[in-house]
Amino acid sequence: MNSQASSLVEKSDIQQYIPQRAPLVMVDELVQMDEHTTATRFTPELDNFFADNGLFRESGLIEHMAQSAAAGVGYWYKSQNKEVPLGYIGAVQKFKLEQLPEANKTLETKIETIHQVMTTKVIKATVSCNEKLIATCEMKIFIDESTTKE
Repeated sequence: MNSQASSLVEKSDIQQYIPQRAPLVMVDELVQMDEHTTATRFTPELDNFFADNGLFRESGLIEHMAQSAAAGVGYWYKSQNKEVPLGYIGAVQKFKLEQLPEANKTLETKIETIHQVMTTKVIKATVSCNEKLIATCEMKIFIDESTTKE
């Protein structure tokens, strides 16, 4: 992902696309969204809920990956003039941590849809910092369309 790429959704508007609210918002910008791929950026601050001793912890990375996936889903639903649905993580698999990122460093995250059956997605998340891979995982996500309206 090009760290200089412009945003589809800026930090000031991101909460329109995800169900989370401060202080648990773990996405700053949506940079790319198409049928199979979503890309986001996030810079965790030192006082972030998931930061500890200047590092952004594993649980924060997993939450950030899930919210990155949610941002892409939310963007698609809003483009269809629907409300953003709630989603639920059904499983986190194959989580691999290369290193914990420092707080105040920008994370660039790519979400790829591996499989989708109706409202259930399996995604692969890849997180980089300073163009270095720091974490990956697969997630099963259930989208609750009963929470959307036309």
